[in-house]
Amino acid sequence: MVFFAALRELDGPQRKVVLASFLGWTLDAFDYFLLVFVIPEVARDFHVGVTEVAFSLTLTLAMRPLGAYLFGRLADRYGRRPVLMADIILFAVFEAASALAPSLLVLLIVRALFGIAMGGEWGIGASLAMESIPPKARGAVSGLLQEGYAAGYLLGGLCYLLLFDHIGWRGMFALGVLPALLVLYIRKHVPESPVWTSTRHAAAPRPGLVETMRGRWKLFAYLVVLMMAFNMFSHGSQDMYPTFLKAQHHFDTRTVAWLTIALNIGAIVGGLFFGAWSERIGRRRAIIIAAVLAVPMVPLWAYGGSVVLLGIGVFLLQMMVQGAWGVVPVHLNELSPDAVRATLPGFAYQTGNLLAAFTAPFLAWVAAQHGGDYAFAMAIFIAAVAVLLAIVTALGPEAHGARFGEGASASPAA
Repeated sequence: MVFFAALRELDGPQRKVVLASFLGWTLDAFDYFLLVFVIPEVARDFHVGVTEVAFSLTLTLAMRPLGAYLFGRLADRYGRRPVLMADIILFAVFEAASALAPSLLVLLIVRALFGIAMGGEWGIGASLAMESIPPKARGAVSGLLQEGYAAGYLLGGLCYLLLFDHIGWRGMFALGVLPALLVLYIRKHVPESPVWTSTRHAAAPRPGLVETMRGRWKLFAYLVVLMMAFNMFSHGSQDMYPTFLKAQHHFDTRTVAWLTIALNIGAIVGGLFFGAWSERIGRRRAIIIAAVLAVPMVPLWAYGGSVVLLGIGVFLLQMMVQGAWGVVPVHLNELSPDAVRATLPGFAYQTGNLLAAFTAPFLAWVAAQHGGDYAFAMAIFIAAVAVLLAIVTALGPEAHGARFGEGASASPAA
């Protein structure tokens, strides 16, 4: 298999870098997705509606660009490794603090702070990994890194299945402190990015984001629009899904958890496959194929008449959604200049996230306007976004195989 062949090309230190970056995004996503399982319970305890609690997801997503910029600039200046460790500690602390929230207002504030820390991890981890591995392994590693997101959702589903009935929603948030332990591994085993280390000692001072992006603002604007579509694709198909299963199908904890596990297994399979395949067919083509194939999966995903059919539908849909996403880390890093590789991909990603931050409350509102029909709201939304993503991707550039550490990435190919 192409994926495993690519990973065999990595030496010991490179594998440790990839593992640390994968686990960082996994645990970041784990902390984020713990909330999506318990929205109805949080709403009940605080005596508010589901839409009000879903707004906390919007706040988290909206604050992620700030974190991507702040932590990215620090990582471009001081190195990927130390800033990544600091960022992981922060998002773990804010996640655990969510368990102590005495009111919805306090929870919203803490989730906003969590969003700042969450926004920093992806860009730093992706740049550290992409700069540390051979170019021909980038596609496979890209799929692996991005599916840390699905792996985190999967871990959240397992914890919900095994622990929620015993520890409640506050206990679920308390589990979010565990990612801080990853810092010990990074400190002991993970080397700094060789590209950052080599360019750090260049005679010329390292330019800032504004200087580096002079003449490239059209590229940045394009990446923001692309990542808006990507985030609508992902969050529109995932964030309200447990609520849909509980509110519309009245499934119990175990059924919701198992369907969510099926969702994430499909996501991981898709991300690994399309990420590795993009090394052969190109980044844009892999994204477009995955997005287009998502459309015929929507009816089974939203309207499957049984648990088994819903499980097949969610597996297949997420295989395509996260299949497209599996190409994102390498695609954005190849398009980014060396001097801002920890900042630009993450900042563009999270700014797109900001523009897509309305997704969860919007879907909750549309469902409420149709008598609680989450299936209708999510099906129409995802089908439209899949088409939008394919079109935006087709209109954009590509820098497949760009060489890092030579002052700038290769010129994007239209």
